[in-house]
Amino acid sequence: MKNRVPLILIVLVFILAAIGTAGMAISNPAGFLQRIAVIALIGMAIYLLYRRFHKASPQKKEQRAFLKAAKRSKKRLQQKSGEHHGNPTSILSAGKKKMKKKTTPSHLTVIQGKKAKKKNRASF
Repeated sequence: MKNRVPLILIVLVFILAAIGTAGMAISNPAGFLQRIAVIALIGMAIYLLYRRFHKASPQKKEQRAFLKAAKRSKKRLQQKSGEHHGNPTSILSAGKKKMKKKTTPSHLTVIQGKKAKKKNRASF
């Protein structure tokens, strides 16, 4: 019963808004359309400003990085398939590129634990 009062008020507000909107549309259609157009333009301007100045979320950055890596991979595969047909120097240069040593990211660190210390669990 306690939750019915706010629900009834919300429904009442929506009914009154619908009656007011219908009355305005019937009495002054040109003014009604003009008011709706102005509200739509202001809403669109606010949305565009928000999109323009809002910082990109990390998910979007990750998505862009993924797409960029996918393009690079695709380009690399196309170059591999196109270069290996008859040019021996391209095979050597491709082999040299593969010889690069894989580096670990510098931002990752290993946290040393206490592995040498064992608990005595047999103490009853």
